[in-house]
This record gives sequence, C-alpha cells and structure tokens, in this order.
Amino acid sequence: MTDGDTTIRVGGDDGYDVVIGNGVVERVADALGPKPAKVLVVHPPTLAARAAELRESLGDRYQVLLAEVPDAEAGKRVEVAAFCWQILGQADFTRTDAIVGFGGGAVTDLAGFVAATWLRGVRVVQIPTTVLGMVDAAVGGKTGINTNEGKNLVGAFHAPAAVLCDLDLLQSLPRNEILAGYAEVVKAGFIRYPEILDTVERDPERATDPTTPEFRRCIELAIRMKADVVAEDFTEQGLREILNYGHTLGHAVEHAERYQWRHGAAISVGMAFAAELGRLSGRLSDEVADRHKRVLDLLGLPTTYPVGRWNTLLATMQRDKKARSGQLRFIVLDDLAKPTVLQAPDQSLLFAAYQEIGS
Repeated sequence: MTDGDTTIRVGGDDGYDVVIGNGVVERVADALGPKPAKVLVVHPPTLAARAAELRESLGDRYQVLLAEVPDAEAGKRVEVAAFCWQILGQADFTRTDAIVGFGGGAVTDLAGFVAATWLRGVRVVQIPTTVLGMVDAAVGGKTGINTNEGKNLVGAFHAPAAVLCDLDLLQSLPRNEILAGYAEVVKAGFIRYPEILDTVERDPERATDPTTPEFRRCIELAIRMKADVVAEDFTEQGLREILNYGHTLGHAVEHAERYQWRHGAAISVGMAFAAELGRLSGRLSDEVADRHKRVLDLLGLPTTYPVGRWNTLLATMQRDKKARSGQLRFIVLDDLAKPTVLQAPDQSLLFAAYQEIGS
C-alpha cells in the first residue's frame, strides 16, 4: 500500500477493509491470503484482457480460473450463477478457495452471490471497476440476482474479505458511465454528507473527473457513509434502510425499462420523486426539494418519467422486497442529512408526487 491510499474499515462481526487509491488492484493477493489453492475471477467481456493480466499476476500463488459473464443486469440471472457454480464444481473448489469479483456493480453482486452460496460461503474479494460498484454494490455484503418479477429478489448477505477500489480503473470509463454511477454518490450527499452536493454545485466537471482530488474526496465520503451504516446494521433491520433513498421508485423504473436503463439513471428519477414526496408530505422544504433537481441536472441525470407509466410502476413497487406486509415504505428527508421512513403513504399522495416529476 502506498502513502496515497485510503483505508476505510467496515466494522461488524465480519469486518473488512475498503482500500481506495491508484494501483491498489496489485493488493489482491494480500486480500486473498495464503489459504486458497484455487481462485475464480468473475469478469465481464469488456475486462477480458485485464482479467487475463490478473490471472497471470496471481498465477505463481494460486490456480486461477476465469468466468466471463454478461455485463450489467444481463449477468444477474440464475442461469449465469449456475454457470459459475458449474466451473467451481468441475474444478473441485473447496471451502478454503476464493472468488474475485472484477467488474461493475452487477458483476460484484453476482460474484458475491456465487461466493455466498457455494458450500454455504467462500471467501470473496471485490474489485469494482465502476463508480457505482465502488460506492454501492461492492461495499456492504448485499449480494443478489434478479428474477422476472423484480430486481435482487434472490440474494444473501455475505461480507467480502476486502474491497479494492482502484481509481485507475475508472479512467477508461465512458463519461456517461461515470455520471450514471455518480447518482449513488449524490445519494450519499443528500442522506449523510452535503459536502458532496456543494462540490458538485461548485464545479461538476472536477467533481466527476476521476483524476481530481475533488472526485476522490466525494467517492471516499460515499464509501464512508455506506461503511458506517453497514457496520451498524448489516442485515438491514433498521438504519441500513436509509440507503434505499430513491430506490423504491428507481427499481420500478429499471423493471419497466427491462433493465436497459443504467441503475444510476433510474435512481436519479427515484430521488427526484422522493424529494417531491418529502415536500408534499410536509417534511421537506422547497429549497432542499428543488436542490435535488438542480444537482441531478448538473450531472445530466434524468429527473422525469412519463406520467402514463404510473400504474405499472405502482404495481412493481408493491411487489418490491422493501414493502412490508403489503405496505409501501419510502425513505424521505426531513432535511439535508436527515432521512426518515414514510410508512404506507396514501396512494393519492404518491400519485401527486409522481405528477410533479411526470413528463
């Protein structure tokens, strides 16, 4: 580890480190440790060459196999998990062997789920290669795959051994990929660290450029927020629910779009909706509600969705795993950095809030 690295500890029974810096992917062998004999690297097609380099760098310590899986939500299917299980079975992976998730948030979700379910749990090291993966999917130990009925309905809590956030891996990402992932960074700004919002408003270009200190600071704050929440509530019994800000409607939008939208774009619409829900329920000031649209607009993220899709979205939300006993629950804000739960809101209130973001 170099002097420039930042290590954020995720506490709890299965505590682990999230290391942020340049070139930290080289620490993967340290994170895997001496016990594994075999390592499976799960990666998308776009990272095939880098995955091969990773296999070569680890080859003198482990027998390394590669599992190339579809990118994005197409990879989060039971058929893809079964493909990975098949590789593990044919290679005689034991409980002391390990898995590496090397890709975006969907890949790390899948790799974590495969690790959680193989022999009831093997070691996994996550190397997220997108903004979304670094600040959200790879940190926290929530793993999962999708079904035809909804997103992440099948999953397990399985803490990684370590998360390596190598900022160098972001420099080749398309601009729109960085901006979409940044929606989760902004979420951290609204529910915990308003400094992130100030940074975006001051200079959105620098805030979203992976080579700047402003970008790194915002990424670290978002990871620190999630680490603190996860350490206190690993299995989402209470506090961790605040991480769902913007996600109840956002997941419904993803489902309606057959997962062709980027997660961050859908969550951006979800946060715009949550802001209006907070405003119309009398909890949130006009100033903070309006700030949502202003910040998200600066990032080029969507804040509207067609009015005519409401019934479809409502039906999907009612099936969502965040509903309890058939009652919808939304995270809303009482103020900046003051998230709270809105339990079973009246459907007329929900529709009124949706009309405010309708296009």
